[in-house]
Amino acid sequence: MTKTRADLAEIMKDIDFAMLSTHSDGGTIAGRPMSNNREVDYDGDSYFFAMDDTRLFDDIAADPKVALGYHGKGGLLGMKPVFVHVEGHADLIKDKAQFEAHWTKDLDRWFEQGVDTPGLTMIKVRGVRAHYWDGEDQGEILLDAASA
Repeated sequence: MTKTRADLAEIMKDIDFAMLSTHSDGGTIAGRPMSNNREVDYDGDSYFFAMDDTRLFDDIAADPKVALGYHGKGGLLGMKPVFVHVEGHADLIKDKAQFEAHWTKDLDRWFEQGVDTPGLTMIKVRGVRAHYWDGEDQGEILLDAASA
């Protein structure tokens, strides 16, 4: 059965972290775990926070093509695994009003001064295409036809 964007949103709500991959120095690919806000219904956009003095920030500034990897439950107890891969374009946002619109209390763990943290940057990943596999079904969903 082909999944919809709403199906992916439901799957992604149960996943704590995404791996955000960027193009880095010398053509390498760098990946790092990012907190997945499970309170948001996925609509093709994902939001993450980072500091502007990091390699992540520099990588996105140099090449905004990114990928997100999600791995859901699975294992020996009969739970079906699920994998979602999202290709996208990242924007670096420095607007405090937008920070507040996407902020959750859990982020205070990493950014003690909240939206007032010096150097704070929001990363908006606009999904272009998503690939999924759940052990029985696999497919691809075009998220943004204009960017594909």
